Amino acid sequence: MTTILTQGGGVAFTTLLLVIVKAILIFFIGRWLIKVVLKQVKKILEKHSFDPMLTGFIESLLKFLLYFVLIMAILQTFGVETTSLIAILGAASLAIGLALQGNLANFASGVMLVTFKPFKVGDYVEVGGNSGNIVEIGIFQLIMKTLDNKQVIIPNSAVTGGVITNYNAYDERRVDLTIGVDYGASIDHVKKVIQDVVEAHDKVLADKPVFVRMAEMADSSLNFAVRVWTRSEYYWDVYFDLNENIKKKLDEEGISIPYPHLTIEMKK
Repeated sequence: MTTILTQGGGVAFTTLLLVIVKAILIFFIGRWLIKVVLKQVKKILEKHSFDPMLTGFIESLLKFLLYFVLIMAILQTFGVETTSLIAILGAASLAIGLALQGNLANFASGVMLVTFKPFKVGDYVEVGGNSGNIVEIGIFQLIMKTLDNKQVIIPNSAVTGGVITNYNAYDERRVDLTIGVDYGASIDHVKKVIQDVVEAHDKVLADKPVFVRMAEMADSSLNFAVRVWTRSEYYWDVYFDLNENIKKKLDEEGISIPYPHLTIEMKK
């Protein structure tokens, strides 16, 4: 009887030892495979110029999933029933997902922003009813600095769910002005004055046509449409300079600019 117990105990110990050895082998081989897979995924993401923030997130998520599979495989070698455990984890994940669905929407929008790149850090954009320069593109939110130096934080879902206007998407922008002059002014004279001022500006693109035409006979003025092209970074310089320079030149040429006025007629 003692011999049988000893033999039975030896068999059980040998079986347990084999299981432990198998689990250790699975752990080390699995860990090596995980490193190889992560290395290859990182190379692929870098080759396709993925955003570093998105690359790091994908690597972390993939690493977590691969190690989860490895742990499940090790538990199975010890005879642990993993099906029910996976079902419990799945139900818990669903509950957490429902509780955090707003954050998940922001996360999905963040992935879209760093993947499709409708704008980049430093661009002047208009999104979610706000405009300013992009400071940071996060996974969950966008940080913007307005021209008057205010910080605006916008959830990513509000960015991708609306219209995005990127003022720095192209190298060149058109500057549009409307100049009103008195009805007594000569149309040809006004056009020449404006044309000379525009062509004298060093930041107006010389290879682009300058458009100066009378656009409207308004209630108290002749309105001229002025359209010129410049580099995107010089847009506001050209806009303000032309307004000032055209006004000064019109004054020099004796061309008056009308302004709203009220005539009062008194009757006895």
